[in-house]
Amino acid sequence: MPRRKELTGQRFGKLTVTERTDRTKGRYVVWRCQCDCGGEILANTRELSRGTVKDCGCVKQETARRGSIAEDLTGKVFGYLTVLKRTENRGGRTCWLCRCACGREKAVTAHDLKAGKVKSCGCRAHDHSHNRVDITGRRFGRLTALYPTDKRDRRGSVYWHCRCDCGNETDITEDGLMHGNYQSCGCLKAENQQNITERLHRIDGTCVEILEKRKHRSDNTSGFRGVHQLKNGRYRVDIGFKRKRFYIGSFDDYDEAVRMRLNAEHLLHDGFVEAYYKWKEKADADPEWAKKHPMSYNVNLEGLSSKGI
Repeated sequence: MPRRKELTGQRFGKLTVTERTDRTKGRYVVWRCQCDCGGEILANTRELSRGTVKDCGCVKQETARRGSIAEDLTGKVFGYLTVLKRTENRGGRTCWLCRCACGREKAVTAHDLKAGKVKSCGCRAHDHSHNRVDITGRRFGRLTALYPTDKRDRRGSVYWHCRCDCGNETDITEDGLMHGNYQSCGCLKAENQQNITERLHRIDGTCVEILEKRKHRSDNTSGFRGVHQLKNGRYRVDIGFKRKRFYIGSFDDYDEAVRMRLNAEHLLHDGFVEAYYKWKEKADADPEWAKKHPMSYNVNLEGLSSKGI
């Protein structure tokens, strides 16, 4: 059996070991020590031999982690905690005894205090207000944050009551504001949509820009617009124009169905766009003529039937 160390009478920093106790800490014997200032402290063999504890806490001490002089935090306030005095180190870190606003006392490491990890004795664990970012008065696009509400989204983000430049007020999450997801109460989106609408040319019940830049619909399962595969495997082809849908036919071959759809687009859509620009050229040259001759485009498709949408 290994011989136990005898530290009685030995000095470690400002500490003189006076006696061995019956206690252990982390499997190491705890010793009672007398400080040069007259105070007493208990420290185990490892803390003394490694120099982690060199005094009773009456003077500033080098931390085991950084090797620098510990900052005096006495009297400082961190959240709901007010630092009272230095206390026994914990895990090689400088600890301070603090009093919470609720009246309880708690030992907290200097690192946790200054990093903002601990702001109460635990009584505010479910109160997010002490961790909340204050964005009162800050502007986000057209929105000005006024005050936080008690509402939170499913991720715990606080809803802030905001006032928009248009005068409306609304509640937006802090995350939504900080990440730029919201720039107004909704009025900005409405204005943008109105601007887009004003830039579009609707002639004879049809939008010219939509016909010019027609795209593949995401809900089409066949892979081509206006071509729909039926349960029997055939392909139904139709086309929309001027609030009507024209049935072109059903085909066994997919390529033939696509070809028929393209022919219908060329006749209806491309034909309309071509006719519009010819009409517009005359209208720009003679506005009075345009008033007497509004744009009208009618097509008779042989063999095709139509029905209202």
